[in-house]
Amino acid sequence: MTTSGFANPWVLLLLLPVLLIPWQGRWTGRLALVVPRTSDLRTSPLALFAHVPTALRMLGLALLVLALARPQRTRTDVMVESEGLDIVLAIDTSCSMAETDMGGLVPVARLDAAKGVASQFVAGRPHDRIGVVAFGEDAFTQCPLTIDHDTLTELIGGMEIGIAGGQGTAVGTAIAVGAKRLKDLEAPSKILILITDGQSNAGQITPMAAAQAAGAVGIRLYTIGVGAPRRGLFPGMGMGPDVKGLTAVAEATGGRYYGASDTRALTGVFAAIDELEPSPAEVRRLVEHEERFRVPLIPGVVMLFLDLLLSATLLRRGP
Repeated sequence: MTTSGFANPWVLLLLLPVLLIPWQGRWTGRLALVVPRTSDLRTSPLALFAHVPTALRMLGLALLVLALARPQRTRTDVMVESEGLDIVLAIDTSCSMAETDMGGLVPVARLDAAKGVASQFVAGRPHDRIGVVAFGEDAFTQCPLTIDHDTLTELIGGMEIGIAGGQGTAVGTAIAVGAKRLKDLEAPSKILILITDGQSNAGQITPMAAAQAAGAVGIRLYTIGVGAPRRGLFPGMGMGPDVKGLTAVAEATGGRYYGASDTRALTGVFAAIDELEPSPAEVRRLVEHEERFRVPLIPGVVMLFLDLLLSATLLRRGP
């Protein structure tokens, strides 16, 4: 990354007195053009250039001030000397994720809250490889693990209700798809974060079987239940995250379950996971400064020389 700036920006304050040069004559009375007669001033073509020395002096001094401020072109290279974590985000896109109960006074859909907080999480881990799995009745990889986080964020933003089937929640399949992406990778730690608002009721793989298989290859699972649980019409038909089941599958891999009833709580959950799983990436920044003071210095000196030359010859000034 290349940026431009000044090493001594405070020196630019000296431009203020430079701007006052046109008023110098009122204070000192020494800027009058010396000519033999007033009539000559009206007829001489040199009168048209009477202010050229002043303009040259102002431009020359302004350029010297810029040179003193030391303009620089700074190039910053970021070198990652060791890899970060491998993380997969599995996000529920079933129809129930359209519920708008995550924003408090302002309605926010569960999926929108999940996408927004997940994007913030991605932005905060620039050196980790992160991928995304979308799941509903089925599950598929929305984005394979990548360090191209701009593209990843765009793909997260493009997730919609029902893209993996909207009438079911295949938690076991989602864990299996995410684990498949992670199992063969070499990383200090492999993390699978699953976000859902319901209970597993689709897919041929049970959540516990998928979690045990993931744990066997060193994958740690964090499960997040979003939305406030609601009671159904009959006992046992309550709607909401399967807290007991999601806790069990997370703990089977050494992970944890978190509940989030609104966007603020969901943000706190991701912050907690961030602290539990710090990125081990070692980053070195190489900063190179290219001095550019000669660019304004040389023309500034030339302009001051022309000012002196013209003031002493063709446009000579006197008291």
